[in-house]
Amino acid sequence: MTGSTKYIFVTGGVTSSLGKGIVSASLAKLLQARGFTVTIQKLDPYINIDPGTLNPYEHGECYVTEDGAETDLDLGHYERFLDVHTSQANNVTTGRIYQNVINKERQGDYLGKTVQVVPHITDEIKRNIQALGRKGIYDFVITEVGGTVGDIESLPYVEAIRQLKWEKGRDALSIHLTLLPYLSTSGELKTKPTQHSVKELLSLGVQPDILVCRTEHPMQKGMKEKIALFCNVLPTAVIESADAETIYDVPLLMQDEKLDLVVLEKLGITNFPEADLTHWKDFLRRFKEPKHHVSIGLVGKYVELHDAYKSIKEALDHAGAANETRVEVKWVHSEKLTPKNIQKQLGGLNGILVAPGFGHRGIEGKIEAIKFARENAIPFLGICLGMQCAVIDFARNVLGLEGANSTEMDADSPAPVIDMMEEQKAKSGKGGTMRLGAYPCKLTAGSNAAIAYGKTSISERHRHRYEFNGKYLAAFTKGGMEATGINPQTTLVEVVELKDHPWFVGVQFHPEYRSTVATPHPLFIAFTAQALKQAERKVSEKA
Repeated sequence: MTGSTKYIFVTGGVTSSLGKGIVSASLAKLLQARGFTVTIQKLDPYINIDPGTLNPYEHGECYVTEDGAETDLDLGHYERFLDVHTSQANNVTTGRIYQNVINKERQGDYLGKTVQVVPHITDEIKRNIQALGRKGIYDFVITEVGGTVGDIESLPYVEAIRQLKWEKGRDALSIHLTLLPYLSTSGELKTKPTQHSVKELLSLGVQPDILVCRTEHPMQKGMKEKIALFCNVLPTAVIESADAETIYDVPLLMQDEKLDLVVLEKLGITNFPEADLTHWKDFLRRFKEPKHHVSIGLVGKYVELHDAYKSIKEALDHAGAANETRVEVKWVHSEKLTPKNIQKQLGGLNGILVAPGFGHRGIEGKIEAIKFARENAIPFLGICLGMQCAVIDFARNVLGLEGANSTEMDADSPAPVIDMMEEQKAKSGKGGTMRLGAYPCKLTAGSNAAIAYGKTSISERHRHRYEFNGKYLAAFTKGGMEATGINPQTTLVEVVELKDHPWFVGVQFHPEYRSTVATPHPLFIAFTAQALKQAERKVSEKA
C-alpha cells in the first residue's frame, strides 16, 4: 500500500476482559493475509512503568520482547498471530508517559510553560502512538487501549484518540468492543449496555466507526439495525463476535463478519488481494482434528491462574498441532506436591514441564517433580527457574551435595549451585534490571537441544537474575548432567541435559516467547514428540 500509515484504535466498553487483544490480533491477521504490513501496540492505563514488577495474580504473564522490554501478555497474542516481533514501542503505560513528560519538564523542554494533561500528556501519548507509523514500514498501526471506557485512568488516552482522529481524517478509525449480555429470564440479548457504552465514548468526543459486539448467543434479527440506529454507525459496521471454541477461530469468525472489508472501505482502500489464510486453516485443522493425544503436567505455583503461563500453554498447542497431537495440560500446583502424593499427581503423565517463576514458594514441589521425571524416565522440559530446579535436584540427589540450593532461596547455602549473576550484584532497583531480551547461545552438536533446533547457533529471550554456578560445572559433567548450551560471550550455562535419560532438557531462557502459529518452537515440538513416544510406549507395554 502506498501513502500514509493508517491508524486503527480499539477501545472496550461495558466490562473488561472482553478480548480486545484477540480482536486486534485477528483484524491484524486478516489485513496481513491481504498483503498489508501491520503492527499492534497496547496502551496500558496503569502507573507502573511496565508489568515487570507486577505479581502474575495482578496482570497474568509478563511477556518479554526481543529488545528486552517487559510487556503486557497481549503482545504475546500479537506475535503468535502475526509471526512478527514486537518491541518496547509496542507497549506503553501511563507510568512511562508521565515519566517521559516529567523528565522533559526537568530538562526545560517546555520552556517554562505549565505542564498539563492537555496538551503535554496527550501529546506524549500521540507521539508514542505514531512512533511505529513513522518508521515507514507499516501500512497499519492498530492501537489497543487497555481498560474500559469511563475509567478515570483511560481518559487521557481517549482524548489523544479524539485529537488524532481529527488530525488524521480518513487515515484513522476507531473500533469499540462491547458486550451484549444475555438475560436468561427473558431469553434475549440486551443492547442497552452497548448503547450506554457508546454514549460514554461520544461524551468524550469519539464516535466509533465500527462496533464489535461480544455475545454468548447469536444476535437476533434486526439487532444490528437497532444498535446501528442508536449508535450512529451503519448496520454493516456492527460486527458480531460470538464466543469461539479457541482464540485461533476468531480471525475466521471476523472474516465471516467482513470486519477487515469494513475497515478497508472506511479507510478508503479499494485495491487489495483476497485474504490468504491457507496456513492458518491448516494449523486449525491439525489442532482440532488430532491423530494422537498426550498428557503433559505443567508444574508451577500460579496454576490456578492459567494466564500466568499463557505463552507456555500456547506453545504446547502450536507444537501439538505440528505433531498432529492434542496436548492435554494437567495443571499441577508445585506448593501441593509432596513425596507422598507425587505418584498420584504425576504418575500417568507423558511429559513434565516445570515452569519459570521467582521466590521460594513452591520450590520444593518443583524439585520433587523433576526428581520424579528424572527417576522415571519421563520426558522433561524445565524453563528458567525450572532449569535451575533441575540443577538443584541433581546436586542434592545425585551428586550428594547436602543443602544445595539457589542463593535466591538460601543466601547461606553450603552448595550454591545457582547463584546471582555478577552483573546483577551491583543493581538495587527491581524494575527492568534483570537480564532481559535476546542473547546468543552455542549448542553442543548431537545434543537433544541441537537436534531439536537443527542447528548449533541460536538466539533466545531471557528474564532472570540467577545463573548456573560455573564452579560446579566439572562435578555436574562428571556426574552425568552436561551443559549443552553456552553463551559464547559470557560462558553462562544456558542448557543442561542428562546423558542417561530419554529426553531431559533444562533451559535458562524462555523458548515459549518465540513460538507462533506459523513457526511453532522447535524445543516444544521435540518435547511434545517425546511425550508422544512415551504415550505409545505405555500403550505397547499394556498390550
